[in-house]
Amino acid sequence: MSIGQRFRVETDSLGDVRVPAGAYWGVHTTRARENFPISGTPIARHPHLVRALATVKQAAARANRGLGLLTETQAGAIEHACERVRRGELHDQFCVDVVQGGAGTSTNMNANEVIANAALERLGHERGRYDVIHPIDDVNRSQSTNDVYPTAIRLAVVAALGELVPELDRLADSFAERGATFARVRKVGRTQLQDAVPMTLGDELTAFAVAVREDVARIREAVPLLLECSLGATAIGTGVTAPPGYREAVIEHLRALSGLPLTPAAHLFEATWDAGGFLQASAVLRRTAVKLSKICNDLRLLSSGPQAGFSEIRLPARQAGSSIMPGKVNPVIPEVVNQIAFAVIGADVTIAIAAEGGQLQLNAFEPIIAHSLLQSADWLANGVRVLRAHCVDGIEANEALLAERVAVSVGAVTALVPVIGYDAATAAAKHALATGGAVAASVALHAGVDVAEAERMLAR
Repeated sequence: MSIGQRFRVETDSLGDVRVPAGAYWGVHTTRARENFPISGTPIARHPHLVRALATVKQAAARANRGLGLLTETQAGAIEHACERVRRGELHDQFCVDVVQGGAGTSTNMNANEVIANAALERLGHERGRYDVIHPIDDVNRSQSTNDVYPTAIRLAVVAALGELVPELDRLADSFAERGATFARVRKVGRTQLQDAVPMTLGDELTAFAVAVREDVARIREAVPLLLECSLGATAIGTGVTAPPGYREAVIEHLRALSGLPLTPAAHLFEATWDAGGFLQASAVLRRTAVKLSKICNDLRLLSSGPQAGFSEIRLPARQAGSSIMPGKVNPVIPEVVNQIAFAVIGADVTIAIAAEGGQLQLNAFEPIIAHSLLQSADWLANGVRVLRAHCVDGIEANEALLAERVAVSVGAVTALVPVIGYDAATAAAKHALATGGAVAASVALHAGVDVAEAERMLAR
């Protein structure tokens, strides 16, 4: 390739293809770009996956060097290229669409080509000099998409969950702090949107904190299922092209590079097609999304108004709520988290169908599983961060209104049933509702005590 040339020619089993001269990717990536102009979202949009692919390739290079299958020069250049990708460089070169046929082969080949050409650059060669370092013979040596791709997805999902969990922890802390702040602010509880017994606003917000922390625990429980490693299985679990000792070596190197306690798959044929770990991860993301959406529904209800709604709490005003109604402010932060939850729930359905749709020794639909899982984790982490910083941290209580409602709430009479009896409590409740007066006066009338005593009874 001469200086100034805009293209280089690369060849595969289907023939010659012109590749942009400056591209680190090659013929296989070029064909995938032509074949899959589907979502417009490149795999570079999932940096955890790109880094995971580079980590797997680096572990393989170390194992192959140790077994004498790569020279020190080749392995060193490949490792240097992988390190660049792991640092966040060259991600724009990972350009195949996230939605693709081929069970992830296009993604694997994209990684092989980028790493090969970056390695060639390290050695001072032009891109495309595959006689020196070859994308398949060297970068992909002892590997198959069948074991590389699902392993990389697992590493990527673990990394994505590792970013989500701290955000959920911080959100739980925020709810707990608001709960402690309003621990003495009494309010009317509700069941089925009808008035129930009194509680505190602190009780309500603290319950949100506990619910979020429960989901953190469930996410952590799902991680070990993702740490089963099938590297060395190569094609369908046979181990073909992987020499003796490679499997043990590559997993050990991957443990060291990733810092994760990876375990070898118990049965390589099963591990090659089984998407159970992905299903479990998706299920806990769905669970988290559903509960966050429920919490956001409650925040929207509790802040509704400000004059004709519940108006029990005030959320931070983030933006004008209408292009026509002056002064209107909407609960936009809970609303966006609701929508994230809807997307995560839909993604879980996609993942379930894709896992079920796998046939025989390989699941061809892992690309949509990977995209759906990583997008869900990423969107949830972003949404949780926004919910905490732009909403929960700034929640205020409408204490005057809450106190006024507690004073006339007939639900408080429930606590007096063991003291004055069900019939007297019912009569007091009906009288209070009919007159609209204070509950204490109605209790005094029907329980045969003075108002001061009734107030003491209700305050217990």
